[in-house]
Amino acid sequence: MNQRQQAVARQCLGAAEDNSLTFPEIVGRLIEAGFDSYWVDFRRGTATYYLPDGAALDLPAHRSEVAVAAAFDTPALQAAVRDAQALAPGYTYRGFCDRAKAAGCAGYLVSFGGRRALYLGRDGATHTEYFPG
Repeated sequence: MNQRQQAVARQCLGAAEDNSLTFPEIVGRLIEAGFDSYWVDFRRGTATYYLPDGAALDLPAHRSEVAVAAAFDTPALQAAVRDAQALAPGYTYRGFCDRAKAAGCAGYLVSFGGRRALYLGRDGATHTEYFPG
């Protein structure tokens, strides 16, 4: 992984956390830089960016006081995703993360080639959201 790719990953994570870029904009920049996926681990407070050759970059992500709930609440997670997609009034990425954790989401994988995000609960439950359009 080259320095430019590392810089793009850092910039995209920062832009998510300060709400300066939307999810589609972030995905576009990461794809353009050659990434094929990323994983956000809420329990470790990390984001890992992957290249197709297996190279990965681990970055520290924000940590909140919200614990990952034991039970996976799919409707609550879906509501958080829908608000994010609509950029609902008051939406922030940090708020989304807190809502996802409260819904039992321990982390999520975004696959660019698969055009989806896979949300994983502590109990192994999963929920898949396909990219709109």
